[in-house]
Amino acid sequence: MNIRALKHFLSLAESLHFGRASEECHISVSALSRNIRQLEEELGVVLFNRDNRTVTLTQEGQKFVEYARETSSQWNLIRHELTGNSDQLKGEISLYGSVTASYSFLYELLRRFRVTHPSIEIKLRTGDPEHAIAHILDGKEDITIAARPAILPRNLAFKPIAISPLLFIAPLEQQLPNVPTTAPVSLEEWSKIPMILSESGVSRVHVDDWFHSHGITPKIYAQVTGNEAIVSMVSLGFGIGVVPKIVLDNSPLVDRIKVLDVLPKLEPYDIGLFTLKKNLKNPMVEAFWDLIKEEA
Repeated sequence: MNIRALKHFLSLAESLHFGRASEECHISVSALSRNIRQLEEELGVVLFNRDNRTVTLTQEGQKFVEYARETSSQWNLIRHELTGNSDQLKGEISLYGSVTASYSFLYELLRRFRVTHPSIEIKLRTGDPEHAIAHILDGKEDITIAARPAILPRNLAFKPIAISPLLFIAPLEQQLPNVPTTAPVSLEEWSKIPMILSESGVSRVHVDDWFHSHGITPKIYAQVTGNEAIVSMVSLGFGIGVVPKIVLDNSPLVDRIKVLDVLPKLEPYDIGLFTLKKNLKNPMVEAFWDLIKEEA
């Protein structure tokens, strides 16, 4: 068994797709399949269930994921310690963030990080912000950028970057009679308006708290993952939505919606970097973490 085999296994375990995993690992599908079979032979267990359509982890495979992630992390640490006399950090770190986070914050951070640490390979994954912290807690990524929840898990470190207001948004022009382009006044008006909200996450918690504090039972038209989708649906006139200001600032549809002047305003949320506290022992993670310190 070697570290490359573990990386191939982890890539397939995360994507559950031989084609995507082979592209990420820069090898052919047949070579990846061969490497996985060899790994299974060495372990004496089947790690993946495969058929013509799907790939899933077996129970043994799920257990082996934890070992593979920990071993890969320890490999990076010991390699750095053994080459500690080198002037430059070498290795790989993985980051996760939403598309909006990539535009708003990660672009400048990655640019500066690349200039300072050109020998560190960066693996960036984008996806729904609601899944960001779970990716860190599950060990799938080293660092993520996301909104801070009210309760922070003890094993998680957080470094704030910015505060983003949450905004009620409506279509620029009224397209349906029950979707206004101005802020509702009465509780009765609010309860009749179709709302487009995040399925989960910090923004949904803040919205639910706002409605609850006003004694309003919202009429939910759609629950979606990804704030960008909320802007799209609102621009089409399907309802009123709630999104962070940073999402709106980076949306190509910003000219098709309007911000409603709703009082009292929704509680804003803190946006920042997350990592496991133990990951801060990794000099590459620490180097990226310190980029924010330089801006303070």
